[in-house]
Amino acid sequence: MITLIGLGPGDINSLSRSAENALREASARMESGTGKLYLRTVNHPSTAEFTLWPLHFESFDHLYETAADFHNVYHKIAEIVLFEAQKTLHEGAAREISYALPGHPLFAEESVRLILERAALLNIPVKIVSSGSFVDAALTAVRANLTDGCDVRDALTLPTNFNIDDNGNCISTFPDPSRALLLYQIYDTHSASRTKLSLMKIYPDEHEIAVIRWAGVAGKEEVERVPLFRLDRVNVDHLTSVYIPELTSKQRSPNFHSLVGLMERLRAPDGCPWDREQTHETLKRYFIEETYEVIEAIDSGDPEHLCEELGDALLQVVFHAQLAAESGDFDITSVTDKIVTKLIRRHPHVFGTVEVDGSEEVLRNWEMIKKKEKSSDHRKSILDGVPLGLPALMQAMEISTRVAKVGFEWKDFSGVLAKLEEELQELKTELHHPEPDSTKIIAELGDLFFTLVQVARWQKLDPEDALRSMLKRFSNRFRYVEKRAEENDKTLTSMTIEQMDVYWDEAKANGL
Repeated sequence: MITLIGLGPGDINSLSRSAENALREASARMESGTGKLYLRTVNHPSTAEFTLWPLHFESFDHLYETAADFHNVYHKIAEIVLFEAQKTLHEGAAREISYALPGHPLFAEESVRLILERAALLNIPVKIVSSGSFVDAALTAVRANLTDGCDVRDALTLPTNFNIDDNGNCISTFPDPSRALLLYQIYDTHSASRTKLSLMKIYPDEHEIAVIRWAGVAGKEEVERVPLFRLDRVNVDHLTSVYIPELTSKQRSPNFHSLVGLMERLRAPDGCPWDREQTHETLKRYFIEETYEVIEAIDSGDPEHLCEELGDALLQVVFHAQLAAESGDFDITSVTDKIVTKLIRRHPHVFGTVEVDGSEEVLRNWEMIKKKEKSSDHRKSILDGVPLGLPALMQAMEISTRVAKVGFEWKDFSGVLAKLEEELQELKTELHHPEPDSTKIIAELGDLFFTLVQVARWQKLDPEDALRSMLKRFSNRFRYVEKRAEENDKTLTSMTIEQMDVYWDEAKANGL
């Protein structure tokens, strides 16, 4: 038998009558050698009078001094309690092990969770003897009037980013700011600072919080209300908890779920007439436009512009998912589920046991996994699936990359350059023909463009970026020519190419 005894949230007055009786009985067994009484810590207000009873017990305080972190402390406590519970007396009778800890045994106690899990596997019965929890005392201290409940968390488990497990599920999620939050395990400046940085990702810096010290201890209980950003500048100790009131709807920042809900509202019968008229087909052009605007924002180097354009692109994804949800095909959850599953499957070197040596091997594995995924569909050629709607340079790059992976490739870069010279000469021949044939010229131009893409691929460059960069330089220089002409009261149509070249060279000299 294992008995878990709650010591209550504060001083001895918060100890329940049943818990007091359980402690005295466990102490007697400890003295007679028929059982054990462990205290998680004596560093708690309720233990101050135990020496007056007197109470016979052992403490786990030494583990806090030797273990690497709290996680190891809790595992070691569970290990010791379960080990002792499996011992028997000389006459074969079972021993009863009691474990007493602050608050309520089932409220925010990792060591209890571990004991309950393992005891169930070992068929060891567990008895719970409760007193009040720190939650009662803390919420009473701040006079919390809860209508939508309260989230109670270990501050050490608050995420600093979105951590996921090998199945793509969030290991720890950020709190929901629409509900009140009560945190424990804020015991020093470091834990307070880490908690503050996590909370400031979802709460305003100035959001008023309550720092509760020694809740439930008469004469020592304190509540200090401070803005969130000052959390690591106030005094905290092992009996400190923090209460964060919920945010009003006006205070909360919109998130992804807000966007999904907004799109559903726009498509509602009383929503926006334009949004209600759209279909997957009508939205295609907007998806393309938004994609190019994202590329333009990346090229601009302006983070604010990029942030805005990414939002516009994300709206298109949510819009299409809403249309599909209305027709019963799929919804946004299906979209995220498929991409998360795919990414995990294609990254066995991160979420599995595969080892890789650099990004090149990652790409090879990626293609092999893709090929297995597509083995059940109707694709016969490695070129099947190249989007026909891609810009020509991008499509050329994708096609040449695919065929190169199966060995349709030059032995070295000199072969690429030789092919470039060959295609250029063939184009010159057609252009100098006594009777030029536009069809043949177009074909030779295409061959030359495709070979230029191969030059970019061998140099690990993006031909689309190269051309876009060139067009940006050309535009900047030509605008300079226009500006200089206007400054000299000239029009471009009245100038010779030589005069314009003077301004063009000025632009180049100025770094444009």
